[in-house]
Amino acid sequence: MLIHEKAPFIRGSLLLISFLVLFAVLLMPVMRDESGNHLTGLQYADNVFNELSKGSSYFIPGVRESVKKVDGKQVQTTVTLKKADLAPLAVALLQKAGVDAVADGGKVSFKGDLGLILTSATDDADALYHNDADGVTKKYDGQPALKVAAAWWYLLSPSIKELQKQHMISEAQVVDQVLRRAVEPGNNFYSVIPAKVSEHVWLMSGMLIFYVLYTLWYGFSIFELFEGLGLAMTKSKVKQES
Repeated sequence: MLIHEKAPFIRGSLLLISFLVLFAVLLMPVMRDESGNHLTGLQYADNVFNELSKGSSYFIPGVRESVKKVDGKQVQTTVTLKKADLAPLAVALLQKAGVDAVADGGKVSFKGDLGLILTSATDDADALYHNDADGVTKKYDGQPALKVAAAWWYLLSPSIKELQKQHMISEAQVVDQVLRRAVEPGNNFYSVIPAKVSEHVWLMSGMLIFYVLYTLWYGFSIFELFEGLGLAMTKSKVKQES
């Protein structure tokens, strides 16, 4: 007989079955978001943590202060975009910012005020962070807002190394800050409604407690099943020498 002890085997079976039943419920669209859309339990939890993460990721005011340090700083460089098809749009972004720029295949050459470039990129990121895609689209004659964010990313990212080659270290650091703390959050959190942790303490605490208990639930079910099958871990006896 495979079952060595019935009691722990039954407890483990009940725990595992109930665990799987609840897991199936979590995969069903039984929850609703603020707009009334049906979500699975996992999607709802993911949305909540995305909203809380966005609420604590608004760094743009600080980025604007950093950009002021490079206002009027003239730069001239050529970068190669990893996505060559974005080169024409990158040129359009630069020209809209008041900078001379031309594209040659996947390479973009530009010359002008670094402060103007980074201010424009930060403005677009700020609009996306606040879910104002229409404002960005109108600014660039109908270009999709997320495509604009991608063009900024693929343009500014290689610019860091090019500026470092020109010994413009502090300027490269500001470009990096605009990328990481403005362009990236603006793109990643677009369409997410921000929320503050202080306003959802009980919800967040409840979800974390549930996660811990649910994990223990699964662990104990496996432990009990194994014990019922005679696979429990025991301390080995110390062999005494004669």
